[in-house]
Amino acid sequence: MRRRLIQSTLAVVLVVIAVFGISLVIVETRTISNSAQERVDSEAVRLASIVDSRLLAAEKVNADALRNPVSKEQYAVIRMPGQTPIEIGTKPHGDVIRATQRGEEGESVTVEEPRSAVTREVGRTLLIIGLVALLAVIAAVLLAVRQANRLASPLTDLAETAERLGSGDPRPRHKRYGVPELDRVADVLDSSAERIGRMLTAERRLAADASHQLRTPLTALSMRLEEITLTDDPDIVKEEANVALTQVERLTDVVERLLTNSRDPRTGSAVTFDLDEVIQQQLAEWRPAYRSAGRAIVSSGKRHLQAVGTPGAVAQVLAALIENSLMHGGGTVALRTRVTGNQAVVEVTDEGPGVPADLGARIFERTISGRNSTGIGLAVARDLAEADGGRLELLQAQPPVFGLFLSRTPPARKTGEDLPTVR
Repeated sequence: MRRRLIQSTLAVVLVVIAVFGISLVIVETRTISNSAQERVDSEAVRLASIVDSRLLAAEKVNADALRNPVSKEQYAVIRMPGQTPIEIGTKPHGDVIRATQRGEEGESVTVEEPRSAVTREVGRTLLIIGLVALLAVIAAVLLAVRQANRLASPLTDLAETAERLGSGDPRPRHKRYGVPELDRVADVLDSSAERIGRMLTAERRLAADASHQLRTPLTALSMRLEEITLTDDPDIVKEEANVALTQVERLTDVVERLLTNSRDPRTGSAVTFDLDEVIQQQLAEWRPAYRSAGRAIVSSGKRHLQAVGTPGAVAQVLAALIENSLMHGGGTVALRTRVTGNQAVVEVTDEGPGVPADLGARIFERTISGRNSTGIGLAVARDLAEADGGRLELLQAQPPVFGLFLSRTPPARKTGEDLPTVR
């Protein structure tokens, strides 16, 4: 790339120098030639005027009287009627520039100048133009090298950053280069690095939690299975099998609880789905628990909203919010859907005391909780929302209003129709 930039810049400069340089040479050559001819013409007129003035004053006209006005490089011949021609200077050889002027007394004055003087002057001009062109080429090469380094070095650096990301090092570099396009690429790579870092952190956290929490259930299950293999008593086998089934159920619960802390990358592809179906599913799952607590859960807002994301992940986010309202909130829990810009919003609110003022935005931090819980639920919900390209925000602290923002595609049906309240 460096070589191509230098070659292209040098080619442009050479074309410009060729076009303007040739034009300048032609113009300067003509200017010098015309100037030399005008100089000789002027000298002939001047000598004729001097000869006329001397003849009118009856003064002597000879070479000594006319030598000083004539330049050393010029040769002049004065011809007067009835007199021998007067020659001043040395007659030039070869091609000459000539001018003849006739005076009022019948004399004629011829002035010659060797064309070699014009050639020398043209040569000096060409030399100056050539030196200027050479300096321009050198300056262009230096600027091209500098610009090529300025563009190529950041690209090499960005390639190394991308390779580093691919090798598993997600640390963002936050390095910028002063070129808007390259800085945009650097921004994208840094954003990707941060997202990859969060994903790796989540995966490591899931692996650590799985290693810690699955060890005990698996050990207990293994012991039960060993008891079954060591006995022939059907009653004992049945009893141990029932206990093992209980252990399997407990193990299933642990696995499900772990999976809520991290998205499964094999099912993380976003799709377009009907938001109403996810909301109705959550209402059906949580209505018995709310009925047992003597509370209600309702939904309202826009119908037939199409959102882009993972339905399972969205369901987990809503489940975390609904469970949070069940455990820490009060009164009726309401799910309301609305549209803002190109996003579909699901708001979850209840009639409880809300989020304590000392927590504020920290409510989404891991292990942060206002009522002696683990503080993992909302943090996991936020991570799931961001992994789907959305976001989870606390829109209002008291009473609490949480908003789940998801990208929206143009729905197949009207979105302005309100969803009736469902209890």
